[in-house]
Amino acid sequence: MKRLLILLTVMLWISQADIAAQQTADEAAIRQKINTVASQLQSMECEFVQTKHLKMLNDKMVARGKMYYSQTNKLRWEYVSPYTYTFILNNTKVMMSKGEHSDVIDVNQSKVFREIARIMMNSVVGKCLDDEKNFQTSITASGSEWVVTMTPLSKNIKQMFAKIVLHFAVSRAMVSTVELLEKNGDKTIIELTNIKNNQPIDEKVFAVD
Repeated sequence: MKRLLILLTVMLWISQADIAAQQTADEAAIRQKINTVASQLQSMECEFVQTKHLKMLNDKMVARGKMYYSQTNKLRWEYVSPYTYTFILNNTKVMMSKGEHSDVIDVNQSKVFREIARIMMNSVVGKCLDDEKNFQTSITASGSEWVVTMTPLSKNIKQMFAKIVLHFAVSRAMVSTVELLEKNGDKTIIELTNIKNNQPIDEKVFAVD
């Protein structure tokens, strides 16, 4: 009886080790696929729907807009309804514009904006999977998507987010949904639609005045 228990224990351990090894191999393959597609992405243009869930008010706010990305470290995040607001990252400059008023900030002089700009840029194009300095990352496969859960490690990011969850469409190996989970329980979900890759984008889109 004792020998049987020992044998069953060894078999169970081997089985668990095999499963863990397979999961590690699968995760490595997913990472490689996502990184390959991201490295080939020269430009991206899409529409988005952003839903902000407010825990304290048990309510949500929905906004819509457009996003433009260029591999040359440029990003335009533009809300078109129910309000208008534009965030433009052009290398080290960030411009925030609402109506007739605009502010331009040098991200090198502000850690907060540098982190926000980097997270926004890397999240929407899937370039943050290997950021081991700032995130602990896990990947799971679920039907037609890969779900990447990123837990912040750096102090600055922890102050903003409890977790960032990226949903990748398996068919394209690209981000389709971004979830930003805040420490206070609020949650923002951004769904990307009508995605166009590697199409020419007018440089005026990224102009910082």
